[in-house]
This record gives sequence, structure tokens and C-alpha cells, in this order.
Amino acid sequence: MKIAVVLFNLGGPDSLDAIEPFLFNLFSDKDIFKIPFAQKTFAKIISSRRAPKVAEEYKLIGGKSPINMWTEEQRIIIQKLLRLYHREVDVYTAMRYWRPFTQEIVNKIEDGNYDRIILLPLYPHYSISTTGSSYNEWMRHYNGDKNILSLIKDYPTQPKYIAALNQRIDEALEKFPMKVQEKVQLVFSAHGTPVSLVKKGDPYSNQIKDTVSAVMSARKNSHQYHLCFQSKVGPNKWLEPATDDMIKDLSVNGKKHLLIIPISFVSDHVETLFELDIEYRHVADECGIENYIMMRGLNDSTLFLEGLTDLVNQEILRDSGVD
Repeated sequence: MKIAVVLFNLGGPDSLDAIEPFLFNLFSDKDIFKIPFAQKTFAKIISSRRAPKVAEEYKLIGGKSPINMWTEEQRIIIQKLLRLYHREVDVYTAMRYWRPFTQEIVNKIEDGNYDRIILLPLYPHYSISTTGSSYNEWMRHYNGDKNILSLIKDYPTQPKYIAALNQRIDEALEKFPMKVQEKVQLVFSAHGTPVSLVKKGDPYSNQIKDTVSAVMSARKNSHQYHLCFQSKVGPNKWLEPATDDMIKDLSVNGKKHLLIIPISFVSDHVETLFELDIEYRHVADECGIENYIMMRGLNDSTLFLEGLTDLVNQEILRDSGVD
């Protein structure tokens, strides 16, 4: 059986010149920004206004997004792992807002005469703004047999995903002075979403809570922990508390040693390397935090990628009628 696995991700600008078109593609997404008319005009105006500020952020992390590099590394490793079980399996990456674009990958796969196509989001938690948007984009271009297509919708408590997070947390805790390690506050920071999505039944925020609970249960509640949200865009009400407000509140309450855990991201990119590690570090410095350490992203974590491989193998077995 010839199998194609497609990794869904958002993508990121691969140069400073790519920032404005990347933002244009993002703000053109009707699954996220529901503008009743002239959305392309809206996207053009907003992307041109935001691009200079965003460019300054990218300059501080190397001039491009590392999400493309890490996603490619993840693709290569998952393909190697899957080929231990399946002779004919190819793994592709379909980015939502930058290259390789979804339509390009759809065309390759439709020309590849695959017997099974498995869509695997690199978003552990389902939201219409991530997995939903990527899937909708895929279906806009896919003209093949829908019976051979399946989507792994979410995996917020997949055992190896949880173990990988705890492995990264333990690595980061070792960076604190020994005498304060037990006092460290685990600050889980997730990408926020508008509250309006939650009211419409979007499961993302509850799945984030499920992941945090699973992580802390696995480590027997080793430390005090907190959940907060980042990356708010626009005037609408978003999930709270905001990460920068959480940092300030913890300092006021005498909690001076923070481990920042990017909980909704599976690779480092601008929202971890700039927003959490640079912008919010300034917030921490200004309010008297003594130790502020950010957990490294899952990136090429063997445990995490084995977990994704397990999900694909389970899907293949399910499709084959094997329990």
C-alpha cells in the first residue's frame, strides 16, 4: 500500500522580504478573520502596516522564521520512522501561509497515485483557526478520492507528546540555581484565541487545559503551575489571563523564579523566540523576576516524533480494519 502523510503547519516567512506577503496570506484567511466584504483589501492594508514592526522582531531572531527548518527536520525524521514499518510511505509538509503552499502539495500527491492519504496537523489542539483552516484549505484544492483521505484531528494527551513536554521541562529546570529549583513556577503559555471562538464551541482552550493537566499529573504536580495566553491581535476579547499580566502578578505575589513553557507550539518560532524570550523577558526584568527561563521547543524531540509516528500507524491500522 502506497501511503502519503501530510504535515499541516502555518509556515513562516523565510526572509525579511517574505514578511508582508506572509501576513497578507494570514489576514486573508476567512477561518480566522471574518471580514464581511473586501477582505483582500483589508489584508493588504493590515499586512503593509504591520510588516515593518514584525520585521524588527524577525531581525532579532535571525531574519527569518525557524519554523520552516524545524518542520522540515520533523518531516524527515517522521518519514524515517514510518519507513521502518511501511515500505512505501512519503511524508510531505503543507504550509498554510507560506511555502510549500497547500495547493502545491495537493498537486504532488494527486499525481502520486497513493492508496492512503493521512493528514497530520502539527497542532496538538484542534481549533478552526489552525487545524480547521489547514483542512479547509486542503479540501478547497483536493479533487481526489475522499475515501482514501483521513485527518488526525487532535492529540492533546498523546502519551509520548506529554512525555516529551516533561522531558523539556526537566531539562529547563536544571538551568535554575539548585537552591531555587523547588520554588520554580511552571508558567504554561498558549497561543490565545478570541473568546467568541470558545462560545461557538471551539475545543482548543479545553484541550490546552487537558494537556496541562496531563503534564502535571505525569510529574505528580511537582511544582506550582499556571496557564496563560499570548499573541492577542485586534480589539476583541481574547482568552485570559494574558502571559505578560501573569508574569507581573506572579512577581507581585513573591514568585520570582519562572519557567516559561510554550504549550501550544511544537517548534520554536517568532512567538517563542521573540515574544516569550525577548519581549516578555523585558516585562520580567522590569517587575523584578530573578530567574526567567524559557523551555526549548519540542523541535526535533525523539519522543514527540515517535508519538506522531504512533498516531499515523494507529490511523493506518484503523483504516485497515485492524484493532
